[in-house]
Amino acid sequence: MTSPAPASENSTIDFSSDSVAYDGNSDIVTATGAVRMSREGNYLAADSVVWDRKSGEVRAVGNVILMTPQGDKLIGGNVVLNDTLRDGTIDNLLIALEQGGRIAARRGVRRGNVTILENAIYSPCPVTNDHGCPKRPSWSITAVRVIDEPDLKRVRFEGGRLQLFGVTLPLLPVFNIPRDQSRGGSGFLVPDLAYSSVKGIELALPYHWQFGPNRDLTLTPHVYSGVYPAIEAKYRQLSSFGAFQLGGFLTYGTIENVNSTIPSNRRGIRGYFEGNGKVQLDPVWSITSSVRVATDKTVARRYDISYDDRLRSFVNAERITPNSFVTIAGWAFQGLRQDDQQRQIPFALPAIDARLLTGEIGGGRVELQANSLALFRVEGQDTQRAFASARWDLRRITPFGQQVLLTAYGRGDLYHTDDSASTAVAIYRGTDGWHGRAIGALAGEVDWPFVGPLFGGIQRVVPKLQLVLTPHTENLAIPNEDARSVDLEDSNLFALNRFAGYDRWEDASRITYGADWSLEVPNILVSTTVGQSYRFANPTAIFPEGTGLTGRFSDVVGRTRVRYGNFLDLSHRFRVDKDNLAIRRNEVDLTLGSNQTYVQVGYLRLNRNTDPAIEDLRDTEELRVEARVLFKRYWSVFGTAIVDLTDRQEDPMSMSDGWTPVRHRLGIQYADECLELGLTWRRDYEQIGSFRKGSTFLLHLALKGLSR
Repeated sequence: MTSPAPASENSTIDFSSDSVAYDGNSDIVTATGAVRMSREGNYLAADSVVWDRKSGEVRAVGNVILMTPQGDKLIGGNVVLNDTLRDGTIDNLLIALEQGGRIAARRGVRRGNVTILENAIYSPCPVTNDHGCPKRPSWSITAVRVIDEPDLKRVRFEGGRLQLFGVTLPLLPVFNIPRDQSRGGSGFLVPDLAYSSVKGIELALPYHWQFGPNRDLTLTPHVYSGVYPAIEAKYRQLSSFGAFQLGGFLTYGTIENVNSTIPSNRRGIRGYFEGNGKVQLDPVWSITSSVRVATDKTVARRYDISYDDRLRSFVNAERITPNSFVTIAGWAFQGLRQDDQQRQIPFALPAIDARLLTGEIGGGRVELQANSLALFRVEGQDTQRAFASARWDLRRITPFGQQVLLTAYGRGDLYHTDDSASTAVAIYRGTDGWHGRAIGALAGEVDWPFVGPLFGGIQRVVPKLQLVLTPHTENLAIPNEDARSVDLEDSNLFALNRFAGYDRWEDASRITYGADWSLEVPNILVSTTVGQSYRFANPTAIFPEGTGLTGRFSDVVGRTRVRYGNFLDLSHRFRVDKDNLAIRRNEVDLTLGSNQTYVQVGYLRLNRNTDPAIEDLRDTEELRVEARVLFKRYWSVFGTAIVDLTDRQEDPMSMSDGWTPVRHRLGIQYADECLELGLTWRRDYEQIGSFRKGSTFLLHLALKGLSR
């Protein structure tokens, strides 16, 4: 039976049931069998309902479910409501919140949209396992009183206790959590607990303010047993035209001297500040910025903020269309390495780059570029440059299947530099004054793919040949600011200019040859690349020894990769000396295992055998290992390590003895559907003057429904 029935306040209650009995003397309606009632967004389902129309009392019994307009589901054994289906009392109550989580209580009272629960327990964790059997949740909160306020989007706990794996821990007498974790809310977050050999015991208790759906602030006091306390703040805001965030860390303490031979007891304010954001001015113009500044060289490492050895700040205006790109930027850097001299580190203002794709000429694509850069130092060499270039590319496939790329390139440069003698490395200096330079190149590249079946898969063999014709170009009179780190690799073997920047141009005509080979069979991929180049004339001394590009013949470079499904991925990059077959670059990266249990190994050895005074090309040898083992369903152990294998024979400037740990991490973690708990030991061996980071023990706890 389905019918509407009149109620107080001239509103109606829609209900349906298998049968309805009406007592006209007492004005009582009794509905039994799949009773469904609704009014003003409140929905009631029960086995039977007794409705006293005179008093407005609605009593529901048996499998009672009440749905609120907010989407919450209330389940109870004995429910008494008024005829609004909103206010009343519920015994043995269970609330399933719309955004996840459940609250169970002995008794609940509902007034308006507010539900007050007595002797309640809350948990967002599953209470049954995969087989449907009951299980104890990983964590829960018990409270004398719980107040659910949907309009305020808060759940308030009074007299709460945290139960973690069955162990009861105290909480604040009164605290709140947001109903909707995706929208957040104000309140305390889960504290962090750590121990460090340089800071002692650390307790961090973050508090989060949610000012609105698009603005928030997190303020975190840090208390240490070994050093002075600190305060950390992070503000975020999103608007219709962009977003930004600002953060800072401030404390007071001893500032270590980066010169280990000079003891220092100086104390002062120590801080680290950062911010970044982007503003979209219109569909094509945007402004992006980032600022990172530290008061001294060791504060970021000491307080586990960052392990970067230099901080970068910039502001950049960009215009991007399908056929053009313009960027106008300013850059500044802060050096945090022991031997960095801040007054000798340049800042760039402005750095301008503009590119335009024009229509086709002769069937080829034309790209125009204009670039300008001004570098200034408080102490040292200053350089300004500007250039304009044009590049024409024609790509075709011949009737025989060859892929042909023809390129014509022209560029005109204008440079000015001062105080070049202050640059320590002679090949980077150039000469003071104004300099002009003209660059030109013609290039042709041919790839000839051969494809066929092999071992039940597909084999590809692709011989490659490139010819580059370019006249002698002025290089050594030009200062080198952006093309210092040059090394022949498989990635730049066929590049028009093997220098990464613009200040140096590879001016010897040459021919480059190589081949790609690959084999794909089910679940297996093997690919390799190898190549070399030959110059037609003796090159000028623009390439330092050890880069693989000195002499008419270059070194031989290549890369090999082997994959087996998602279980194994091995890659190897190499460079072999053309004269004595010594391995100048040996780089291996291996990933073995699944997403849950795996090991990653990385090994790099650069044996350039170059002048140790050239800092950008020093020899190095390094081993990196990372592993995680899932030994139980929710339990895993993990670890990482970086070891410096460089010795004095490889790099006379190295502080390593051939087996010097850089840093390592070892930990154990529990992670299920609603909780993460881990203990990590991290040790940093790197020393900056009188500062050494040492060991840190970190206890990590993240609770679904409380943590961010």
